[in-house]
Amino acid sequence: MASNGSETRPLIGLSTYLEPTRFGVWDTEAAVLHKAYLDSVRLAGGNPVLLPPGGDWRAETLGWLDGLVLTGGADLNPASYGQEPHPLTGPSRQSRDDTEFALLDAALKLDLPVLGVCRGMQVLNTALGGTLHQHVPGHNPSPGVFERTEVEVVPDSALAGIVGARTTVHCHHHQALDVLGTGLRVVATAPDGLVEAVELAGARFVLGVQSHPEQDIEDVRLFAALVRTAKERTSR
Repeated sequence: MASNGSETRPLIGLSTYLEPTRFGVWDTEAAVLHKAYLDSVRLAGGNPVLLPPGGDWRAETLGWLDGLVLTGGADLNPASYGQEPHPLTGPSRQSRDDTEFALLDAALKLDLPVLGVCRGMQVLNTALGGTLHQHVPGHNPSPGVFERTEVEVVPDSALAGIVGARTTVHCHHHQALDVLGTGLRVVATAPDGLVEAVELAGARFVLGVQSHPEQDIEDVRLFAALVRTAKERTSR
């Protein structure tokens, strides 16, 4: 856990993209992530740490971390859940898939609090043996545009304790959960019935959301819950 003056801030790992990127005089492949994720973690009281695709991510090498955010991004390789690609499934990023499965496995073994965002929730579901709908219409209006969706939250869930019985979220996706992974419970749904959030039974804090909470910098309640759990875990 890192210290910031008199305040101790948990180290929150964030998975990143590995994409062709232009900055300064460079046009190269780089590990990148939307700044909104970093701002959300900072405002929630944590210190963000970028975890790029590649590397040796195991419980034995990740013990210094206090929490994990699996971020949004490209479609998962459908081979990871035993399916052939749908015509509208995008190109996969195998190095990122492999890294995030490894990060999640390590986090679960270490009992780290985990927040899966959009793709991150799909990683969580797939890692636990679930499957995805490879294409659903209506939740991705156009590239770079987030749809505002009101979701219903299961009353006795941990999520309800954070955001209440109903909340409005930012969505940008064309895939969704189908068969649930082992131990997961649906705790929020969209008006059309699509799964908007899941929690892992018996875990300290493992929450997946189909939406993008980082896009509302005025509302960092999910990130704050992650950071709070990370602090509780390290103060045992």
